[in-house]
Amino acid sequence: MVTALHMGWRHVLFANWPIDPEILDAHLPSALSVDTYDGDAWLSVVPFTNVDVRPTWIPEGWGFPLPELNLRTYVTHDGHAGVYFFSLDAQGIFGVGGARLFHHLPYYYARCSLTEDDGDVRFESRRLHPGARPVHFEGTYGPSSPKLDVQAGSLEEFLTERYRYYTEAQDGSLRYAAIDHEPWSLYEADPTIESNTLFKANGFAHPETKPVHYYSPGVTTIASPNRRV
Repeated sequence: MVTALHMGWRHVLFANWPIDPEILDAHLPSALSVDTYDGDAWLSVVPFTNVDVRPTWIPEGWGFPLPELNLRTYVTHDGHAGVYFFSLDAQGIFGVGGARLFHHLPYYYARCSLTEDDGDVRFESRRLHPGARPVHFEGTYGPSSPKLDVQAGSLEEFLTERYRYYTEAQDGSLRYAAIDHEPWSLYEADPTIESNTLFKANGFAHPETKPVHYYSPGVTTIASPNRRV
């Protein structure tokens, strides 16, 4: 049964690189358009942990944790802005299988860990999915500024306040889900990223542009069932 999902996203790093929109467009389904900010498209590496992942009809606290790492970009379809995921690596076998089967998302099984030490978050992930391209990520991050005052129309808003994701099913159909949560609490971040092979695994050269980083302690989220556009 496909149902709405409750998720708690915690200790989120948004590591964002501007790239040429034409490079990105070649990697997207034809039904989606690249969304740009000041002429730039963006690729974002996002490590975090899910807590209490569960269908909304299951009682609070009965869900499961799911550390996750994804590579995403920003798109539009018929005027609706959203996120498109190139890959999502996650710890849980059942969560990965369910997301692939019921939500048509490109999840891969990985060995992930997230630990906290004196305000710093340590995230490591190594993909173990049979037949998939290898991915290794290792980094440390946390807030490096006071809480940001995120303004409408700002880059911070563009890169984080997204309330829809799009995905392509195996039959080629475009699908989407609506995401509901409070606005992100954002801080600047200055992460130390020791290893990141997500770009190579998804067919991109590592961007030579200067990245922009944000940290959030997280939000609680409700995701609708995945629907055909």
